[in-house]
Amino acid sequence: MVAACPFPYPRGTPVRIFRMADALARRGHEVHVVTYHLGESEPAERFAVHRIPNVRTYRKFSPGPTWQKLAVVDSLLAVQLARVLSKHRIDVVHAHHVEGLLVALAAGAARPGHPPPVVFDAHTVLESELPYYPLGVSGRAKAWLGRTLDRRLPRRAAHVIAVTDDVERRLLALAPAIAGRTSVIASGVELERFDLRHRPRGPGTGAKTLVYTGNLAAYQGIDLMLRAFAELRRRRADVRLRIVSESPFDAYEPLAAALGVRDAVDVVACGFDEVPGHLAEASVALHPRTSCDGLPQKLLNYMAAGRPIVSFASSAKDLEHGRLGLVVEDGDVHGFADAVDRLLDDPALACALGENARAFVRAERSWERVAELTEHVYERVTGRARVRAVEADAIAG
Repeated sequence: MVAACPFPYPRGTPVRIFRMADALARRGHEVHVVTYHLGESEPAERFAVHRIPNVRTYRKFSPGPTWQKLAVVDSLLAVQLARVLSKHRIDVVHAHHVEGLLVALAAGAARPGHPPPVVFDAHTVLESELPYYPLGVSGRAKAWLGRTLDRRLPRRAAHVIAVTDDVERRLLALAPAIAGRTSVIASGVELERFDLRHRPRGPGTGAKTLVYTGNLAAYQGIDLMLRAFAELRRRRADVRLRIVSESPFDAYEPLAAALGVRDAVDVVACGFDEVPGHLAEASVALHPRTSCDGLPQKLLNYMAAGRPIVSFASSAKDLEHGRLGLVVEDGDVHGFADAVDRLLDDPALACALGENARAFVRAERSWERVAELTEHVYERVTGRARVRAVEADAIAG
């Protein structure tokens, strides 16, 4: 597995890679993760981790590319992957995100003979996400670059795994040549970590607590969430907003002050292990992201925690409106505030939505199921599915 990111680390991409690698190792596969020099801790010994040399000037844990990341860190990652391919008998290279795919293709080109097939794990569509990151060029140029990469790179993989139907549909539209070589495998969720049914709630202060967890990048819609919260505060004084994040809140301080809600916003910096405790105290979990082709990990965490959720439509993957949560039209700040208000006034509805969401992810989003579906892809690209079919026919005969 190629992880062009800090690893392990508690955000969407590293979590998907870690849990997928762990689940596959549990099923008896020999798994090697080739990754950066950065990581929150060393993972368990069920799979091997190969890191690039320490790059002292690169300490970025947040998502998104930089020129140093692309030119230096990813180049070192390609060299490290080439070494792993030369030392170990690797059957499949599973490359996560476009950067992982670029690294895999570069390492394969440098290896003599026939490199193993590459599976591209597409967590998002680059055309949509790249414009949010500062690279010193215009948004239009970044969208063009993202669209070009989305069109040209996936077809060089033996198979493409998309995390959602939306990602698969958009990549097929941009790169029709991959038709017949795609699968949709959504992320799983750490069910035990977020099972809050036996966790005691905090002592409480009489206030209703709205909780957002995750990074504070521009694409997360934090500005929309603050505007919706300001409207809600004008209606009722018994509500507070808790933002649980390791990202600095500095960029949003002026907006929160201008909206008159800064004194009702609690910004809590904590590690991932503390997130379930904050969700246990949430009256409503907030998901204000609008532009999203992938499946946000925080949404699965909210669902596993059994919290009632309000989300904008484009990021509400899996969240069936009225059954698993409340879904609001993108950017509708007034509607977002209305939905939160409705859940605060109707505890029975809030409880039912949370319980339904938890039941859904327990049934459909286990990492064991993710590993099983991923195995089918590996069998296909290595030809082992055909071998097993022939063996089965021979036994039947």
